[in-house]
Amino acid sequence: MALMKTSNPALSEKTFRDLAGSGFGGAIDESVRMTLSGTVNRTGVLFVCALATAAWTWHLYSQSHDMALVSPLLMVGVFGGFILAMVTIFKKEWSPVTAPIYALLEGLFLGGISALFNVRYPGIALQAIGLTFGTLFVLLLAYSSGMIRVTQKFRLGVIAATGGIMVFYFAEMILGFFGFHFTSINGSGIIGIGFSLFVCAIAALNLVLDFDFIEQGVKYGAPKYMEWYGAFGIMVTMVWLYLEILRLLSKINQRN
Repeated sequence: MALMKTSNPALSEKTFRDLAGSGFGGAIDESVRMTLSGTVNRTGVLFVCALATAAWTWHLYSQSHDMALVSPLLMVGVFGGFILAMVTIFKKEWSPVTAPIYALLEGLFLGGISALFNVRYPGIALQAIGLTFGTLFVLLLAYSSGMIRVTQKFRLGVIAATGGIMVFYFAEMILGFFGFHFTSINGSGIIGIGFSLFVCAIAALNLVLDFDFIEQGVKYGAPKYMEWYGAFGIMVTMVWLYLEILRLLSKINQRN
């Protein structure tokens, strides 16, 4: 069976190769193997965790409109989430514990940033949430029905595009310290909106690669804790997709 690649760093090619090389994929009992239904259930748990803390930070800012009140929570969410993500990626067997904590921390950030955008553009957060989950379910339906097939060319194209976007964001951040800003791309003009549409499309296509990679993990007979790890990978992509959709909607609202 060919090993699947994904541009999601949480679900790298090496993940299941290492597990297969360790004897998983036939030597362990069915009851302790990764299953598709188990991964779906774990993904639901992570979404609930993120929504719970997001609702809390949303409420704090919406009631006070005091950025000083939620800024510490945003920082804890950003840096704490990044640290937990790295721990989870390098210690997959810890994912039953680290993945829910990651989701809780991401919720702190997402709730705060969503409230900030929603104050400026009322209703934008609910629109972004609807579009994000709508995209998830449409792509899942398309993938499960066979409408979208993950070919090698498709996979390499999405990986290359994702890598290019990440390199651009990193370069933009570094150049920003020296006063260089990409105003046309970050603005609400045709170029800015077109770029955001492109990034949203690539983020969405990463979900397809994640679905395919998790399916391969199930076929390999990966250990049970990989259900949490697979759910964590979906969560990473969903956070990225939501933030990009939120950014796109804010650009569209600036034009009105």
